[in-house]
Order: sequence, then C-alpha cells, then structure tokens
Amino acid sequence: MTKKSGHEPARLLPDLAQGRLLTVQQAAERLNTSVRFPRRLIEERRITFVHVGRNVRIPEAALEAFIAAGVVEAITTRKGRAA
Repeated sequence: MTKKSGHEPARLLPDLAQGRLLTVQQAAERLNTSVRFPRRLIEERRITFVHVGRNVRIPEAALEAFIAAGVVEAITTRKGRAA
C-alpha cells in the first residue's frame, strides 16, 4: 500500500517548455518571418526548443518569452519647453 504524500509529481519540463508545441512553420507565421529565421534562432540557441524524435518544436511559452524580450516601450515626451 502506498501513501499519498500530498506533493505534486516532479515536473520534467522547464516552464518555457510547457504548453503547446509549435512547428517551425507555425513559429515563423507567428513572428511574421520566413522559416529561416526561427531555424536560425534554434541553431544559435537563442530560443528554447524541444526535439520530438527527429522533429524540432518550439514551445509557445518560449516564443512568447522571445517576443516579450524584444519589446521596446515608447518614450513619452513632455509637451512644452524642456528646462
């Protein structure tokens, strides 16, 4: 008889590898680029990716993190004369 400890099982995948897995084509469409760009990101290890057999998939969370890392906030300017 096994006792339940109340703990969740250990997660095998990091947070960025959780969720839906996108093909390179789907990632390229999401980024509005050619397929070559996400393939280059994978080759240069600039984005988290997962091998599924011989196939490569990009977790949706990793793609969102990559996009978020590139966001540049707008600078708000004051109206009137600068001191």
